[in-house]
Amino acid sequence: MMKPKIELLAPGGDIDAIKAAIIAGADAVYCGLDTFNARNRAANISFDQLVGIIRLAHQYDCRIFLTLNIVILEQEFKTIFKLLNKLVNTTLDGVIVQDLGLLYVLRNYFPTLDIHASTQLTTHNAGQIPFLKALGASRVNLSRELNLREITALAKVGQEHDTLLEVFVHGSLCVAFSGLCYSTSASAGNSGNRGRCSQACREEYETTESGHNFPLNIKDNSAFFDLPALIDAGVYSFKVEGRIKGASYVHTVIDSFRKQIDGYVETGELTQDGERLYKVFNRDFTNAFLRGDLNQSMFIDNPRDNSKNHLVDKLKAEKGESISVVQIHDAKQQLQLDKQEINASVDEKIAHLSIDKIKLRLCFASEQGEPLRLTVTTEQSDSLVAGDEASTRTVTKCFSSTSLMRPSEELSVDKEAIEKRFKNINNANYELMELDTEQLTNGLSIPYREITTLKNALLAYLNHDVAVIAEVPLPKLEHSPKPAGQAIELSLLICDEEDVALADVTDGDIYFKLPDAYKRGCTKYVDFLLQNPRLIPWFPPVLIGKDFDVALNILQQVKPKLIVTNNTGIAYHAQQLGIKWLAGPFLNTTNSFALLALKQGFECGGAFISNEINRQQIKQIARPDNFKMLYSIYHPILLMASRQCFFQQSVGCEKPRIDNGCMLSCDKSTSIKNLKGDSFAIDKQKAGYPSIYNQDQFLNTDIIDDLGEMFDGFMIDLTNIGAGDRQSPDKVELIKLFDALLNGNREASVMLERLVPESTSLQYQNGL
Repeated sequence: MMKPKIELLAPGGDIDAIKAAIIAGADAVYCGLDTFNARNRAANISFDQLVGIIRLAHQYDCRIFLTLNIVILEQEFKTIFKLLNKLVNTTLDGVIVQDLGLLYVLRNYFPTLDIHASTQLTTHNAGQIPFLKALGASRVNLSRELNLREITALAKVGQEHDTLLEVFVHGSLCVAFSGLCYSTSASAGNSGNRGRCSQACREEYETTESGHNFPLNIKDNSAFFDLPALIDAGVYSFKVEGRIKGASYVHTVIDSFRKQIDGYVETGELTQDGERLYKVFNRDFTNAFLRGDLNQSMFIDNPRDNSKNHLVDKLKAEKGESISVVQIHDAKQQLQLDKQEINASVDEKIAHLSIDKIKLRLCFASEQGEPLRLTVTTEQSDSLVAGDEASTRTVTKCFSSTSLMRPSEELSVDKEAIEKRFKNINNANYELMELDTEQLTNGLSIPYREITTLKNALLAYLNHDVAVIAEVPLPKLEHSPKPAGQAIELSLLICDEEDVALADVTDGDIYFKLPDAYKRGCTKYVDFLLQNPRLIPWFPPVLIGKDFDVALNILQQVKPKLIVTNNTGIAYHAQQLGIKWLAGPFLNTTNSFALLALKQGFECGGAFISNEINRQQIKQIARPDNFKMLYSIYHPILLMASRQCFFQQSVGCEKPRIDNGCMLSCDKSTSIKNLKGDSFAIDKQKAGYPSIYNQDQFLNTDIIDDLGEMFDGFMIDLTNIGAGDRQSPDKVELIKLFDALLNGNREASVMLERLVPESTSLQYQNGL
């Protein structure tokens, strides 16, 4: 029987954590630089340290992946290109990416870098995998909310498209769909899509009706005992979360998983009990998403370390009521000692691991009638020899020119000429310790192009005999202006069938928001859209399993002339069916390269620009030719959407767990309030995911004057979703006021602010 190939992928928030992962047996480690990664709160590493880490890891047959997993702003691509030009000349094993524009740049300008799609891309259906494959991704990290049946189905799709799948198997869980959480972006610009998640889900709130103070806090994920099922499902990489965690945590978790995986592969049995996992930071564990059993036990009213609580619970289970206060105290003391011992043990294990630069010495020699000779000596610490800090490996290599040295008074290849060309060999991988030119004979020369050839040969040798890849300049993008004299169109988003009557009030586009979930074989929306051909279907961001199948069925049967989709799986199939499509605002589009990716790769006709970015950040975006730029100027502000229920922890629910009927029939709303007094609306529409909304509506009339010349259309959301108990403004009056505003009536702005008193445009002011 052939043993399955399983990758254990470890987090590395700082150098010690990365070393701990390597020594614990990780097959790969993902880590971030101090910019462009989704864990700004981690210590992270410098570029020089990255190169040293790659070198160290490769000694242990461990790969290194770099996280560039945030949305990228237009002005940052100059820096991004500089970084990528350096990365292509390292032996980095892959980059983890969220931004569609960065995917486009990597595929088109840096094809030697292996691309992995981040969990921030919210990949959860069969259309998204070929979409990401077309953008160059070789592997995809799936959404954490999926169950085994759904993962198995997607693994088959991955195999069909030669795409590897990663699944998170341990660590912190977001209660929200990753990439679709705007919880602190709306108030402070601290966006999870920029690595500045403020963890609103871990905050304390005023005690809810059901008696909880941390109603959004979910337990940590652990599939420690589900590894056989995941292997059978076809998962390639088991990914551990934890780039904010320290070396002792990383070592303990990775070592535990290494033993569990190896033991199962060798014996067909799970050999580890998992108790070591409770000795490092945890919020208790759940595998409920994986089992597809979404119940109240997934939540915990303790966002901090649960190690001591677990220990006490275990003692009580063993000893019953006879346990004493002294026994509990002694057990807690022992746990503290165990943690100290873990820290000391890990420190000792990684002490000999070095990421120091390789020491480099160059010695030049010349004689008349002989070639110019270069002797290269490299010296580096051997991290494979534990406990021997003095252990080094020294390698010598000689190079010679093809021409022989000849007398020349004018063009002497002397000390000055050599130092001028070779003193800058210092780089992230090598430290030039000595440049010896004492053996050069003055007054001799060879063609100077041969010195350049000698230098290139040296650089290739130092780059593992791979030719240095030439620098790729940042391409200049053409700004395609909006056609002169073209008026800005006002479009509407509706979700109630009776609102079709609003078509009589406006000539603009009317988008109809389709639900997140459907009854099996539902034909309701097919018939409705066929009867109302003016409506433009609007597909939501999350469509899992059968819900995606039904949404695709609607697309195939209706074959509308145009759709808006916030889901890339639907976008992929729209292109396949020859249906024109626009990218919705939840695709987090923030730069010109993302627009090019959508247009050139998938024949997209336009995109809603992200509401997370500000005036200056929007202004720099270059519109592709024959491409519409759109923006939502009035809508409820979604903070997060979840597959889990928010009502169990807030007002309580008679159902102990979510079932299929909950998604389709539950229609509730309530609110929670944090300790600062800010209130947030919890809203669950029929056939929609539980969601949390900001207390204020988004209302941005400034953009009309600021950047009106950039946009083809502005949209207003009239769905009333997230309004809670508030009385919604009259829809007809809203349409008329927005129409007046677009036609130059500035008084309409004042009237709109009166009509929508609880509103904000803070995201447009703050940006990312």
